[in-house]
Amino acid sequence: MTEQTTVSGGRDIFIVSNSVDEMGGVTTWTHQMAREFTDRGHRVHVIGITPAPAGREHEFPEPLPYATTTLYDTHPPQVRPLRGIRGKLNAVERRRHAARAAGMRRRADRMTALFAAARPGAVLIVTQVWAMEWVALADTKGLLVIGMSHESYAASAATSRLSRVKRHYKDVDRLLILTPGDADRWIRAGMDNVGHMPNALPFMPEVPAPRSEKVVVSIGRLSHEKGVDMLLDSWAEIASRHPAWKLRIYGTGDEEQRLRARTTELGLDGSVEWKGRTNDVLGALSEASVFAQASRAEGFPITLLEAMATGLPCAAFDCAPGVREIIRDGEDGLLARLGNTVELGDHISTLITDEELRNRMGDAAFENVKRYAADEITDRWEALFAFLER
Repeated sequence: MTEQTTVSGGRDIFIVSNSVDEMGGVTTWTHQMAREFTDRGHRVHVIGITPAPAGREHEFPEPLPYATTTLYDTHPPQVRPLRGIRGKLNAVERRRHAARAAGMRRRADRMTALFAAARPGAVLIVTQVWAMEWVALADTKGLLVIGMSHESYAASAATSRLSRVKRHYKDVDRLLILTPGDADRWIRAGMDNVGHMPNALPFMPEVPAPRSEKVVVSIGRLSHEKGVDMLLDSWAEIASRHPAWKLRIYGTGDEEQRLRARTTELGLDGSVEWKGRTNDVLGALSEASVFAQASRAEGFPITLLEAMATGLPCAAFDCAPGVREIIRDGEDGLLARLGNTVELGDHISTLITDEELRNRMGDAAFENVKRYAADEITDRWEALFAFLER
């Protein structure tokens, strides 16, 4: 073993996620923080449980300056709960369960070997509770273990993830939630190891975008959760009033064909542009004047941070504490009640119509979002490591 590692000398930091390379906010966060930690002199290893599904791979623009490992070549077999006598007597399903459990133990053993080679003072960050099911089988003795939830409490409570977080994260050194409000809800739910940590800005331009193009932009996965269908309903109320303006949508996903059909049904083909996926988020945002987000659920949306860092005023549904924390309603953006497409449309229309308001809110967004600068958030992470180590 080497001598005790200090923050200044660099730590071994493992970040374990569902996937190393699946498109989405958690992957963006993982690789941003991996790079930030690496730049601070830490030795980072990003571990994914499974590869990204076909068509959902995140494209990396250059070789990564840290190690990555994916434990499975393909997704592990799906199993159904063995309920009652019938379940216990289902030999085929029991074999599936046994095969999955054996595969999990083998992958956990592989993580154990990686963890065992770490220097004293090492930290393990688990970004998603599904990944924690594998980490829980590994030997993490000697590591600081930090679990994370990248969604709101309400989103967890609507699924099995609430009970799984309470089960798998109850003994970690710290469970990090994205906002103070949601952290309080987890504490009230019985978790006594909870803290909060916001996402960091992926970039911070020196000057805001010119906001000279007649474009409202939306960036995100084309899925039910992201609410693009509701954004289209809002745009249907706007397009005829502002025929010179376009709604530009970046992203791919399972809902794309249905959303395109909905666009045609609403008579919006001439005012909605489908741009697909982009690796140049800053460029896409810089060519717009307003950012719109109609998500049904969010955690601490990175695209919202990116839009504000670009200097765009944002109109969004008030769908989660993270959105309310990022946008100061009436100062640097406008919030609509979740699901109220008329109200969201009115907010977008207001930002289109009132250039002075648009520029004032955009400039305020550009300044206000600096509280999430990467250096400041990384400082908070390093302070947490030191605190937990005492």
